[in-house]
Amino acid sequence: MKFIVSSNTLLKNVNLIGGVINSNNTLPILDNFLFELDGSQLRITGSDLETTISTTLEVESNDNGKIAIPSKILTDTLKTFPAQPLTFIQKEGNTLEIVSEQGNYQLAFEDANEYPQTPDIEDASSTTLGASILSEAIIKTIFATGNDELRPIMTGVFFQASSDIFRFVATDAHRLVKYTRNGLNDLQAAEYIMPKKPLNLLKNILGGNNDDVTIEYNNTNTRFSFQNIVLTCRLIDGKYPNYEAVIPKENPNVLTINRNLFLTSLKRVAIFSNKTTNQVRLKLVGNSLTISAEDIDFANKAEERLPCDYNGTDLQIGFNSRFLIEMLNNLQSEEITLEMSEPNRAGIIKPVDGLEDGEEILMLVMPVMLNA
Repeated sequence: MKFIVSSNTLLKNVNLIGGVINSNNTLPILDNFLFELDGSQLRITGSDLETTISTTLEVESNDNGKIAIPSKILTDTLKTFPAQPLTFIQKEGNTLEIVSEQGNYQLAFEDANEYPQTPDIEDASSTTLGASILSEAIIKTIFATGNDELRPIMTGVFFQASSDIFRFVATDAHRLVKYTRNGLNDLQAAEYIMPKKPLNLLKNILGGNNDDVTIEYNNTNTRFSFQNIVLTCRLIDGKYPNYEAVIPKENPNVLTINRNLFLTSLKRVAIFSNKTTNQVRLKLVGNSLTISAEDIDFANKAEERLPCDYNGTDLQIGFNSRFLIEMLNNLQSEEITLEMSEPNRAGIIKPVDGLEDGEEILMLVMPVMLNA
């Protein structure tokens, strides 16, 4: 097996899929990239058993064959080369030679037949979504997923599609994000829970891409295909909680405020909060918002007063500042609304502006009990 490929092109492609490879794999073969050559088409695959990514690129060759190449030594070597053609030659004794303008390098490769096969998605349903829509949906939701492995369904993002609406939901039981795209065409009804790792990989790969992504799924696996990339992953098994039931419908107290003003104030005041609870107090009276925090153990205290537009009764409510800051950081609007009912009921954050047609975002954050 012999082929010639641009060093930059090869590095770009192995970087795209390298994130799937774990630092300590259960199977040693998974420390490798699978290279499959079919004439001028080279397919490179990386996997951790749960998630598999393949990318296909053009090379100069008339050969066929497949080998498993150590991912770390290959990636580290490619990073050192200036742009140039590299020649890969399969030698006897499971040795691969790389020929560059600077010199020759040899490394041992593994038997490609030991590499796990990518699962087939049988009886698959299929839908198509714009890459920018999918990327934005992941960015807007993934930060709100949980990390509790005892509740695996909370560690992923819930994908829910109907004929023209696609919803993406994430929650860790303390906060919830529902991102909705309306007015989409010919979607098949679907409900499944996507794990966090492949979503992070997709987010990195999709950035700035304007192509359509084909999504195929059954009860156990899903596959995302676009351009020269195919990502296949195992779904999280289980039934997602009824998220609509926890979103309060009556929220008569509505705060409207400049997002950046609110965000920067929260960041400053939160520095003085208790490091265990991260609690900040919001006090709303008239058209004035007072944000305060206190850490009694260290006698730290901070308070800021901000102008706002508030419609509702006087209210004091506590929130985890880390959650509020993260939510506001993941919005791009000039202004946001914070809808509330009681100090012990969830608050609802929505952007006032900056949304595309058919785009809706709702962020829910649970309150924390205020100290007297």
